[in-house]
Amino acid sequence: MDAIVKAFFDETPDANISKERVAFGTSGHRGRASERTFNAAHIFAITQAVVDYRSEAGYQGPMFLGVDTHALSKPAWECALRVLAANKVPVLIEKDAGITATPLVSRAILQHNHAQKQQFCDQAALADGLIITPSHNPPEDGGIKYNLAHGGPADTDATSWIELRANAYLLRQLNDITLVPLEQALAHAQEYDFTAHYVAQLGSVVDMAAIQNANLTLGVDPMGGTALPVWQAVAEHFGLNLEVVNTSVDATFSFMPPDHDGKIRMDCSSSAAMANLLNIKDRFDIAFGNDPDADRHGIVDANGLMNPNHFLAVCVDYLISHRPEWSETLSIGKTLVSSSMIDRVVASHQRKLYEVPVGFKWFVEGLHDGWLAFGGEESAGASLLTRDGKAWSTDKDGIALCLLAAEIMAVTGKTPSEYYRSLTERFGEPFYKRVDTACTAEEKAAFKQLSAESVTETTLAGDPITAVLVNAPGNGAAIGGLKVTTDNGWFAARPSGTESLYKVYAESFKGPQHLDELIDSATTLLSGVLKG
Repeated sequence: MDAIVKAFFDETPDANISKERVAFGTSGHRGRASERTFNAAHIFAITQAVVDYRSEAGYQGPMFLGVDTHALSKPAWECALRVLAANKVPVLIEKDAGITATPLVSRAILQHNHAQKQQFCDQAALADGLIITPSHNPPEDGGIKYNLAHGGPADTDATSWIELRANAYLLRQLNDITLVPLEQALAHAQEYDFTAHYVAQLGSVVDMAAIQNANLTLGVDPMGGTALPVWQAVAEHFGLNLEVVNTSVDATFSFMPPDHDGKIRMDCSSSAAMANLLNIKDRFDIAFGNDPDADRHGIVDANGLMNPNHFLAVCVDYLISHRPEWSETLSIGKTLVSSSMIDRVVASHQRKLYEVPVGFKWFVEGLHDGWLAFGGEESAGASLLTRDGKAWSTDKDGIALCLLAAEIMAVTGKTPSEYYRSLTERFGEPFYKRVDTACTAEEKAAFKQLSAESVTETTLAGDPITAVLVNAPGNGAAIGGLKVTTDNGWFAARPSGTESLYKVYAESFKGPQHLDELIDSATTLLSGVLKG
């Protein structure tokens, strides 16, 4: 890892080369030092651009600065701090310059801004946040993401502005960026006990008393990430029978089993990456995993690692049934490639479904303003309102979702997978698959030109087509691809942002054979419409 850190400082990106520029995806800017896609220059430029943006937006409160355990995260955190201090931005960091989970930063922003607005109304000094993390990506990767005053990921308007400004700084070789020495930057920052603030309030979002009373045996694998100090504090604060099965923090993540493709990836929704916890699952009533910045959840019970789609459906059914203070007018959010089991559960409760494109940012406004009770995406990321219907976090919260799984078991006596089985008895059993297909640059570009009229077929895998979507039904935002539905299944396709392929998601309520037929039909249909 020393060579990676050396490359972070020594390698200089060339902003005239497109792949070496700042580029914000759905979760900020990510890259590798050795490929000149994540280097000190990127962090200096991005942080200065964020300083400029927050000035334009009128933010005068503190910047909450979080960091995970990847090898490049602390060096990048130090670079960001040097820029923030030089610009005299008030900065709040974890005490003892410790690691900080994404949901804790979101929670801190929301708490600060709520208190400010109550006291000062329109003159509130609003806070925002930067989090240095590439999430579950391999050990050699780096990442940085920006959260606005609403506590959640910056929207496309903000990230486009920041990206443009950051690349302008890179083109000018950072000549107009001022830095202070690290020692001065550290002296400038103020300490904030993210963990204590977060843990003390968990009872407002999850029924911690029910979990305590049930005396469940709980296991947790933080996967070498920021969830470690949080889970240790949760166990102590609430007196839970909770064992942290892995307390290692090592930037090489050498304790991790290889993922399905042989790479080290801290993905708590992958059974290969979660093998360590799965091997000892029988020691616990229920167990959990989190990725390095703790915005994702992995739920393990007697049946193994739950499919993220299955757990989302369980959460939705349970929460609607067990949150009496939630208004019946609240909507339930899902991404359009999440399971239609969620649609069926929501419809059975006569609630409104809010279906959006891929990306958690689409849930932020609804969670912040309190009209979206729950927002979940197929990649094991979700958040929810407090028990009395207020904003808890507007970024994904893997810790709260793990504790919700424990609450579900404590209150219902069912493991989450047993609960899901009861849903399939009521609504049918869906079969879900994602397939990646190689495609040309022209085919990737063709996705942006698709319309509902692009599809002339009337059936899909033997069933009449009920809808062809290029915009999400919930908010009308462009999908960036296509979704085709029938009464018994659907497929959605969208191009990868980083690779020469497109992803096909499909789900059938008629069985695995019909699922394969759906994917075959989708492939044939797509080959036609992408060639025009």
